[in-house]
Amino acid sequence: MNKLRIYIDMDGVLCNFDKAKENHPDFEIKGFRPDLTLDFSTFEPIPGAIEGVQELLDMGHDLFIATTPPWNHPDAWGQKRDWVMKHLPMMARKMILTHRKDLLIGEILIDDSKWRGQPDFEGTWFHFGKNGMDWKYVVEGIRGIMDVEKTWIKSEKPSKKSDFLPHNLKNKK
Repeated sequence: MNKLRIYIDMDGVLCNFDKAKENHPDFEIKGFRPDLTLDFSTFEPIPGAIEGVQELLDMGHDLFIATTPPWNHPDAWGQKRDWVMKHLPMMARKMILTHRKDLLIGEILIDDSKWRGQPDFEGTWFHFGKNGMDWKYVVEGIRGIMDVEKTWIKSEKPSKKSDFLPHNLKNKK
């Protein structure tokens, strides 16, 4: 089985930014900037995220965390690392800080945002959280891609794995 290079966003995909934001005492105050205030190391995991990452690793895929830390909150960079070490220690040294997800090279990007180049990612973008896309859906979708790959005849192999994605998993541009 071939392995896929998969990039996974943190906030809103691995860890629950929205819950931390809504539980902050300043949440109701006009002008509250959670990205500049919150301690990213304290976020709860998104349901199914830890298990989903482990399943993808068990399938043999090459996983990386691709996260966009707030530029004006440099403490968040270390806080994100601390979160990874606490919840996903098997992903140590596999975290990429970037404000341009479209520059990543791989087959799959799992991300809940569209504001950092995700729609222009060269592989397949799983728009997490949209249309019921949760961790179960992501893992089953990737398992489905691999099942299709097993049926390829060498001479008929497409140029990209995303050529054979079900229509509901293809990027909508």
